[in-house]
Amino acid sequence: MYPDETFTASAEDGYPIRGSIWHGAGKGPVVIIHAATAVRARYYARFAAWLAGQGASVLTFDYRGIGESRSTPIRQLNAGWVDWGLLDAEAVLAYAMRRWPHRLYMAVGHSIGGFALGLAPSAAHLDRIVTVGAQFAYWRDYARRQRLSMVLKWHVVMPALTGLFGFFPGERLGWLENVPRGVARDWSRMGPRFEASVDTVLDRADLAQLHGTTCASLLAVGLTDDPYGTDAAIGRLLSYYTGAERTHLKIAPEDIGEDKVGHFAFFHSRFEQTLWPLASAWLLTGQLPESVPGKVIAAPASG
Repeated sequence: MYPDETFTASAEDGYPIRGSIWHGAGKGPVVIIHAATAVRARYYARFAAWLAGQGASVLTFDYRGIGESRSTPIRQLNAGWVDWGLLDAEAVLAYAMRRWPHRLYMAVGHSIGGFALGLAPSAAHLDRIVTVGAQFAYWRDYARRQRLSMVLKWHVVMPALTGLFGFFPGERLGWLENVPRGVARDWSRMGPRFEASVDTVLDRADLAQLHGTTCASLLAVGLTDDPYGTDAAIGRLLSYYTGAERTHLKIAPEDIGEDKVGHFAFFHSRFEQTLWPLASAWLLTGQLPESVPGKVIAAPASG
């Protein structure tokens, strides 16, 4: 479970992004795991170590303001989701490409990680991608049954507390990690088009085209009991990946003999025999296993 080494990648603006590396045998692909919002990279350590055991070299990293990449007091940090992708994800991918030239480069994106990775300009060099519950938190896409409570939590309480503290104090509330105010602002204000909703000085039309430069084979995994990663939410993000070969796999917990999986549990080690092989098969071969659980649903129209 413990990494073989740690690393620091410098973002374009000089901010240090810190992460961990698990080395695979030989010259297998390089896989970068992109975390969910307010989740530390160490959460993915068991999955990373397991992937390395399949022959990949695996990197995890914390976005600025989170975990090991919290080098600036969080009240002074105005980072948003675009910064996490355009700067932080880009820094780590560029680092990997310099360190392991002439390899195949892969990505895993959990929740907002599946959004952030597509903002990295070097994502055009990715060969294969697996996302899990990936979306950008437009409230109308939340599962109907939980929608009201989720709106109150993330679109009412979160911006109110962020305004009071200068950052979102998630740790104090037991809601995962603290996050910078820019991330909280992006989440709470998110509309159906992310480029129209985020706080950015970039040209919004150009921002909307970034995901489309990714030409990877992309597997988007959704769980039927995930209130964030609904069909609508996953499809909304996939519609931006216009250059990718997109496959949307929908899995119910009962398909793998479970009562629940939800938004976070895919990366728990209890799914090493059921869900993890889906990711490794896609990353290492570009194919799903013959006995894949769930069903493939139609790819969305481009956005």
